[in-house]
Amino acid sequence: MLDSDLAGIYGYTTKALNQQVKNNIAKFDDDFRFQLTKEEYHLILRSKNLTSRYLVDSSNSDKSESDEIPRSKNLTIELGQGKFSKYLPYVFTEQGVYMLMTVLKGDLATRQSKALVRAFKEMKDLIIDRRSLIGQSELLQLSVQTTQNTSDIAEIKANMVSKADLAKLVHDFTDPNTRREYLILNGESVEANIAYSGIYKAAKKSIFVIDNYIGLKTLVLLKEASPSVQITIFSDNIGRGLHQCDFDDFHNQYPSINLNFRKTCGIYHDRYIVIDYNTGTERIFHCGASSKDAGNKVTTITEVTDRQVYHPIVDALLLNPVLPLN
Repeated sequence: MLDSDLAGIYGYTTKALNQQVKNNIAKFDDDFRFQLTKEEYHLILRSKNLTSRYLVDSSNSDKSESDEIPRSKNLTIELGQGKFSKYLPYVFTEQGVYMLMTVLKGDLATRQSKALVRAFKEMKDLIIDRRSLIGQSELLQLSVQTTQNTSDIAEIKANMVSKADLAKLVHDFTDPNTRREYLILNGESVEANIAYSGIYKAAKKSIFVIDNYIGLKTLVLLKEASPSVQITIFSDNIGRGLHQCDFDDFHNQYPSINLNFRKTCGIYHDRYIVIDYNTGTERIFHCGASSKDAGNKVTTITEVTDRQVYHPIVDALLLNPVLPLN
């Protein structure tokens, strides 16, 4: 995003915004913020259907058209009948925008920071929803870029974006200085959320999740399932667990998801996902960790080949009573 566009969003002048960055320059590495070349800026202007002409001051008049203008030199642009002069602009990457949230202050900056976090979240959801339109390698690349985050996002001050806001809006963002949210799915490294979402989206009739430890993220991953699929979560809801208010919020946001809960009655340790039970498209997966902790530690999901061995287990679970949420 251009510095001038961000300045308008945050209610700053471009000069004031860049001054705030300079005052905190140690936070802005080259992959967070960099200055456009003359050619790059020319392409941006052309993309906006503007007729533009670049004039360099007399000290650079003998340079070729392809030479980059030094940062200290001004760039004059003629737009229609008007003319203005400015430095080559700076641009901010997604990580740079997050870092910018930590140095800009004021009520407007707070509101706009929250809006940008929501926008980036919606962009990721759109990419996941359209992932069938692109190849696996392209999807993995997009997933890595969109889930990437900086360690300093955790330092956003309480009067800007709170930790509670971030937990709800960017629940699957991670700190790149600790670990990426990957797991091993049938021997291949896959971004954790993509792995679970891909399994759920493959279901045509039913999904059974067998897991004693569930949370809000357990539900969020299930949003990729088709509305026609009946979802049952078998759990004793151990630990901090899933609360009724969490489920109500999820149901209000995704009312088409058909989901209910049954108990496991305290005799299950491992986690399983069963899709399309007792049909021609049945698949069973053994999961090394709860989906609510997807990617937090090294874990593996393996598809079961001898599915008949697990049928007595599933048949018994289907007879268990309903699980009430707290």
